[in-house]
Amino acid sequence: MGLRLPLRRSTSFTPDHPALMEVPGPAALKMEANVLVMGADNVGKSALTVRFLTRRFIGEYGDMEFIYSHNLTVDGREILLHIWDVPSSQEQAEDGSSEEKRIQWADSFVLVYSICDRASFNILPLKVQFIKAAKEGQCQEKVPIVIVGNKRDLHHQRVVSSEEGRLLALSLDCGFYEVSAAEAYHGALMVFHGLAKLIPDTKLALKKGTGIRGIVKTMSAVFARKRTDSL
Repeated sequence: MGLRLPLRRSTSFTPDHPALMEVPGPAALKMEANVLVMGADNVGKSALTVRFLTRRFIGEYGDMEFIYSHNLTVDGREILLHIWDVPSSQEQAEDGSSEEKRIQWADSFVLVYSICDRASFNILPLKVQFIKAAKEGQCQEKVPIVIVGNKRDLHHQRVVSSEEGRLLALSLDCGFYEVSAAEAYHGALMVFHGLAKLIPDTKLALKKGTGIRGIVKTMSAVFARKRTDSL
């Protein structure tokens, strides 16, 4: 088992090629949003996230927990994304209340499955139901969720068709992408860019000026756990 990092640790990344990013005007909105990445073991959640953050592919991850911070500009809005990547094995070891508290923390969600693993696909409807039940009771706005079929490069091992993925996402009123985190950066960019476009201004405005200190404080209050790990 790999080292579990303390929740208060945050990592920020700057794009390797800033020229490819949109340059916001002086009137651009500077907001923050919390993103929770979920899915079964070995579907490539961390690989997808790190591909988006660094443009690099890393194939092996231990039982590590990270919160990353990353700036993205979408439709004139400059958004600081706080992306929480939780190992599925950790989710399973905890009670349902811990998962619900993570969901309460998040403004938007990325649900990842492997096109080579039908079980990872079959759990998604329950995940989406759980998220909507926890979030939509608080407001009338649609919860931003994207479903991502990963490992598109392993087409010879495919057991979930692209059409099945699209139909599931359509039935659940979610966005849909099928990508290969191993092969290309562009797919990962589309996932998080598309998700950010779904987040309403009202949700972003509530987070304005929070900063990473506020995010850490929020998580500490949510989980009320004493962490003895040091940075």
